[in-house]
Amino acid sequence: MLTIIGFYACASTGMPDGGPYDETPPKFVRATPEPNATNNKRKKISIEFDEYIKLDRPSEKVIISPPQKEAPEVKVSGHKVLVEFFDTLQENTTYTVDFGDAILDNNEDNPLGNFAYAFSTGEHIDTMEVSGTILNAQDLEPIKGIQVGLHKNLEDSAFTKLPFVRISRTDSRGHFTIRGVAPGKYRIYALMDGNQNYLFDSKTEAIAWQDSLVIPSMAPAVRQDTVWNELDTLAYDTIYEVRYTRFMPDDLILRAFKEENPMQYLAKSEREQLNRFSLYFSAKADTLPTIKGLDFDEKDAFVIESNERNDTIRYWIKDTLLCERDTLTFQMDYLATDTLGQLVPTTDTLRMTNKINKERRLALAEEERKKAEKERKKRERRGDTIQAKPKFLTMNVDAPSSLDINKNILLKFEEPVEHIDTSAIHLSMMVDSVWQDTPFIFMADSVTPRQYLILANWQPGQEYQLHIDSLAIKGIYGLYTDKAESKLKVKTQEEYGTLYLNIRGAGPHAFVQLLNNNDAVVRQQPVTDKNTCDFYFLQPNTKYYIRLVNDTNNNGIWDTGSYEDKRQPEEVFYFPKVWEMKANFEFEETWNLHAIPLDRQKPDEIKKQKPDEAKKIKDRNKERARKLGRT
Repeated sequence: MLTIIGFYACASTGMPDGGPYDETPPKFVRATPEPNATNNKRKKISIEFDEYIKLDRPSEKVIISPPQKEAPEVKVSGHKVLVEFFDTLQENTTYTVDFGDAILDNNEDNPLGNFAYAFSTGEHIDTMEVSGTILNAQDLEPIKGIQVGLHKNLEDSAFTKLPFVRISRTDSRGHFTIRGVAPGKYRIYALMDGNQNYLFDSKTEAIAWQDSLVIPSMAPAVRQDTVWNELDTLAYDTIYEVRYTRFMPDDLILRAFKEENPMQYLAKSEREQLNRFSLYFSAKADTLPTIKGLDFDEKDAFVIESNERNDTIRYWIKDTLLCERDTLTFQMDYLATDTLGQLVPTTDTLRMTNKINKERRLALAEEERKKAEKERKKRERRGDTIQAKPKFLTMNVDAPSSLDINKNILLKFEEPVEHIDTSAIHLSMMVDSVWQDTPFIFMADSVTPRQYLILANWQPGQEYQLHIDSLAIKGIYGLYTDKAESKLKVKTQEEYGTLYLNIRGAGPHAFVQLLNNNDAVVRQQPVTDKNTCDFYFLQPNTKYYIRLVNDTNNNGIWDTGSYEDKRQPEEVFYFPKVWEMKANFEFEETWNLHAIPLDRQKPDEIKKQKPDEAKKIKDRNKERARKLGRT
């Protein structure tokens, strides 16, 4: 014994360590009632392990099926997990408690992965499983924490009137497994159940369903496994076959979505600035509300800006005296949804109040005036020349010195414009070292308020000059713009990359979206009758991703589905790779939309729902042995 101690002392001098780490997960010992017990009437379950344990996020990870009206209590006591049911146990029913990887040992957090317990209140126990993945229909993001359930009742109304007979919940990869399933035919649904009643009863809940029936089955199967070399983790010693039971279907993919909100009502109103207020509605509308001033004349009082859906409307108050009023009171007539779900004429009286009242505004203005006067006198004493600066309408000119061939010059304003003198806007091109006037089109942006475009037949490699005279543009509050001048050069075609797509499997009305690394749309193009889609003038050294939408109603946008109409959301596909563009380089790809399952299409780099790190046994004894000088 003394010899052994001396040997290790020579191998590793220093402070003794605490001994080998525990790398063994908890082991199941026994349960009451026994696993897979039949004819069970007990509502309290005790599951015992060989060491002290704890539960990791049991409310999220532990799934009990069939779903319970009153959630069972799941807790730890020493070596045991205790589960107590409060609902009456159903007759002839298999109950499953799926712990996933929630059970950990108390000291080292070694997980007992994929652990589930089951019993039956009848003569037999159901053991089949159904599994798959839930994706967001619009962008194929995996959805974490959404309920997935089976209905034995095949009527469409079951989803809205009956709780699920079997249930599961998706993990961080959007994957689910429903256990304890009996033979038969089922309909499968996913539900982000806001009120936890296991029914689809709110348009705010995300849902998914499969049109075809689910028929569980099982069959013997074989998979290959490996035994890894303990000394070289990159090499394996043996590949061997493992026989197991495969439960099917195990590759279901459901596309989840929220329905269009049909309830139309005034959600919010606010006077965010002295000279404007905004109205926000819960859903899109075909018409704008009508306003009648109760303490002012509403005729020609506003410049109105609304978005395409008419659910966000901004009112700019044109009269500066009206702006100074602390409160504006008006009657608003609009269409709102009643208790029967019908759009009916509705009248509201609204009071738009300034956040800072007039008395306080005057006081602040006086403080600012005194401060400016003090600064002026200070500068006079120093002998500085003081000149009053005229105030101009703020205009932001977006005319980069290096202009993309497919872009245009933008003019942006902080307030609405009343008048534009286009004769005071000049665009010229350098020809033989001489600036020559060139034609252009000036137009308002149809999407972005207070934004205007200057369009021209831009020639690659040519230099241009934009000159805007002073007083060219007048705002609604009487201010004019100052003069502005910009010089720019249009890029050459050789500075861009090009992407040609040959697409297989697209619908009759499809469009392709070019995406950046934030999954945001950079460009959109329709698929041609020849099933091609080309993107020109792509920036070099830039990563692009691609999404296709089967635009069923041909309106140029992705549309959600409707359970009542049994309409699935429009299909979305991702090309499962990234393009890093090169200057003066052409890519050509053939894209079969159905070559890869939907859950494997979206590149991991642009997924926002990242998978949780899998809990693993901590392999720390190898590092301990290395530090102690052992092989």
